[in-house]
Formats: sequence, C-alpha cells, structure tokens
Amino acid sequence: MKRVQPAGDEPSPADPSQADINRARILEAAMVLIDREGQEAATTRAVAAAAGVQAPTIYRLFGDKRGLLDAVAVHRLNTYVAEKSTRVPDPDPLEELRAGWDLHVAFGLAHPALFAILSGQGTAGATAQIAQAGLEVLQKRVRNLALAGRLKTSEARAIDLIKSAGTGTVMTLLTQPEGERDAGLSTAAREAVIAAITGEAGAVSDAGPSAAAAALRASLDQTAALSAGERLLLGELLDRIARGSRD
Repeated sequence: MKRVQPAGDEPSPADPSQADINRARILEAAMVLIDREGQEAATTRAVAAAAGVQAPTIYRLFGDKRGLLDAVAVHRLNTYVAEKSTRVPDPDPLEELRAGWDLHVAFGLAHPALFAILSGQGTAGATAQIAQAGLEVLQKRVRNLALAGRLKTSEARAIDLIKSAGTGTVMTLLTQPEGERDAGLSTAAREAVIAAITGEAGAVSDAGPSAAAAALRASLDQTAALSAGERLLLGELLDRIARGSRD
C-alpha cells in the first residue's frame, strides 16, 4: 500500500534541500525550547510542533531525542567557537588559562540548559566528542604551564581541579537569581585553583575591606547592640562588601 505523506512533512526524504530546511527549523525550534524551558521540554512532539514538521521527520534526520540534543549541542557550540575564533591567544600560559576559565563560565551562564547537557553523566555520540575536544584544549593549556615550569602539581590533578571547580562555579552561579549573582565568585574560585596548581598569588590575594567585612559578618550574631532589623540590614551590607558587589 502506498504511504500517504503527512501534511507538513518534507515532500520527499530524497530531497536534500527540503531536508536541510527541515533540519535547520528543527534545530532552531529545539534550541528555543531548551533555552526557555530546559532540555526536558524538547520532546519530539513539542519540537515537531514548534518546527512545523511531523515527528517522523525528527527520527529520520536525528535518529532519536539523544541525537537531536547532540545536534543542538554541536550547532550551538560551533556558533560559539566561530564567534570567539578571532580572539588572539595570550602568550602567557597562565593568562591564557584565566581567559579559558572566564570563557567557560560565561558560556555556561549564557546557555544553562546546554551546559547541563554537556556536563551530564553518560554523554555519548557527538556530545561526548564535544566534551573530549574541550578537555583536549584544557590539557594543552595545562601542558603549556608545565612546560613553562609554573606547575607545582601533576598535570592530571591540575586538570581535575580546574574541571571540578569550573563546573561547580557555573552550577553555583546558576542557582542564584540572575540579578543577584555573586559577581566575584568566579574570579575568587579561579584564583584559588591557580594558587593551588601553581603557587602563584592571584588577583584577589589582597582582600582588603572584603576580608574585614567577612570577619564582621561572621561575628554579627554575637552582638546584642542591634535590633533584629538592624542586624538584618547590616548583614546584607556586609555581604555586599565581602563580595565586592554594588548591586
């Protein structure tokens, strides 16, 4: 029996131009859903409806939902890499490591759902290849530090410290309301890791008033000179000073 073509599907699977159009529409629809509601929202039915195609089109082009998520990750990362490709690497391997950290955190905060996909357990296919490519970039940066004689731990431990701290920093910041994120957290975490793997003091070694504010904040509950409201207000102000934030 001849199959009746569903309305909204491509005219023919053999039509490469229509397949490319459908692929682009599906990727765009999936990215919008993931950015807006998270990867769980990118069901084949929801993506198909948003893209204006039939669900079998997704299976034909991407295999399954995992294949679709991989394709979204590849597409978004390729776009990101192209945007950053004009950046000239810093000749100082430590500054290049700092720049890599900052780019990693900025990307994770800009694309939380995609970051969750790339950081998830059991990644496979294209997503695993992306993760491996990112790891190789980090390995090269750490190797350059070692070759410069500035690494005081093994390369393997340095890589593990950077990965765990970097991912943890992004995940922690993502739990904070966007307008209330600790602006200095990423820098503090980055410099703590750098100090651990190189022994070199970083940009936040001189805490200044931040340290004094943190110490006073820690002992605030021990004073009886303030009312509950005054203690709450002062605690908020000290928290801001300790973070170095004006928000």
